Amino acid sequence: MNLFKAMATVGGLTGLSRIAGFVRDILTASILGAGPIGDAFFVALKLPNFFRRVTAEGAFSVSFVPVYSNLLEKEGREHADAFASNAFMVMLSILAVFCLICILAMPFVIMAVAPGFNDDPMRFDLAVEFSRITFPYLLAMSLVALLGGVLNAHNRFGPFAFAPVLFNIALIAFLLMAGWFENAGYALAWGVFVAGIFQLGWLLVAAVKSGFRVQIKLPRLTLDIKKVLKLMLPGVIGAGVMHINLFADMIIASFLDSGSISYLYYADRLNQLPLGIVGIAVGTALLPMLSRAISSGEKITARHLFNRALEYCFILAVPAAVALGFFSTLIIGALFERGAFEAADTTMTAQVLLFYVMGLPAYIAVKVFSTVHWARQNTTTPVKIAVFATIFNIVLSLILIKPLGVGGIALATGLAGWLQIACHYKVIRGQEDFAFDARLKAVVFKVILASMVMVVGAFSVHYFSSQLPRLFDLMAVVASGSMIYGLCVVALGVIKPSDFKKLFKKA
Repeated sequence: MNLFKAMATVGGLTGLSRIAGFVRDILTASILGAGPIGDAFFVALKLPNFFRRVTAEGAFSVSFVPVYSNLLEKEGREHADAFASNAFMVMLSILAVFCLICILAMPFVIMAVAPGFNDDPMRFDLAVEFSRITFPYLLAMSLVALLGGVLNAHNRFGPFAFAPVLFNIALIAFLLMAGWFENAGYALAWGVFVAGIFQLGWLLVAAVKSGFRVQIKLPRLTLDIKKVLKLMLPGVIGAGVMHINLFADMIIASFLDSGSISYLYYADRLNQLPLGIVGIAVGTALLPMLSRAISSGEKITARHLFNRALEYCFILAVPAAVALGFFSTLIIGALFERGAFEAADTTMTAQVLLFYVMGLPAYIAVKVFSTVHWARQNTTTPVKIAVFATIFNIVLSLILIKPLGVGGIALATGLAGWLQIACHYKVIRGQEDFAFDARLKAVVFKVILASMVMVVGAFSVHYFSSQLPRLFDLMAVVASGSMIYGLCVVALGVIKPSDFKKLFKKA
């Protein structure tokens, strides 16, 4: 499967998940709002997701996939699958114990991750109860990530990419049943728990269909497992440090006015739309392909994959960031302002979104740069960069919250993304295998030009459609902006009609 088709598969299914996610967020904003119950639930949601991104999608995946791909290339599927099955049992045994300990010690965990709740009994107690319900999601999703890595290594990207759709469906269903629970926070917490079971079941079925079966045996610390664990150590630090940014945001926001954590959540959900679709697509598709190219010594292929991945990122990320920034108030108001979510919440969330998207293209590009190191089984370089960027982000957040409030946290996060890009570029500069080619440089300039034309055109449409209800105004802006940008990139030669034929080519 070529990179473009793999990215389109993952991106398309991730996009479907994001659409379902927006339905979920609209319901969440209307039913849950941006008050103390919302703050408590969003802490409970971030907690297992933080560890999942560190242990599963962070350190484990980037260590496991290159090793599995290398075994597949050199030793054959039987040996690779035996290694993967043992890794499944190792992860199951370790994380089951870890989850149990955290559930029992949850009051102390909440004291650490949301210290601003300590003087607010309502938010603190709810955060503890919600987190005890949601935390087993970590175990389920860590196993899902392993199974997804196996499938991706065989160019079966669809099942893993579809799994988040099940998460959103589960939460929507539980939101609609919120009247059966004490409050909407409990409904959402149980929705997260059930979603983990659904996603794990889905990936287990897909893995069996692909020929992979988990062998229920006692976990063994084989040489291959030790190699993964050795690679994971700096990866855990790197992924952990990177996601400490998210927790630092939450910790700082917990000391601000009630609703601040909710503003960060809703704004980040919109920021995550392109970041999730493009970033996840490129990282998921690029890692196994680049790992095989490097293992085989195919330097020209590796350079081509690197440049085309960056190219696809910028084609989609730049216009998304520009549109989300310029139309932040319209977008937030049209999507969320109803029920418990009021006009003042729209104003605050729109400001946070504007600052977040300033770093959106950078964070998507970081996925590509980091994948280069991971494919080489080098997990230390991303750690050093992540540590430096995290310190920068926390210090800058503390400085900016005085003049900008919760918006300062988002601005610091956005600027930290560009700092990471500068650091990654400094590391790879001069390496011929991953040098920027002329096509990429030309595309970046043309994409920026097309994005500016898009904004002018969309604003012109907004001038006339602003008298319509906000949802119709937003639809007019999105439709016109998409059409104008699409015509511009085709006219400038960034995308050719023949490129779409790649979607239908067989691997």
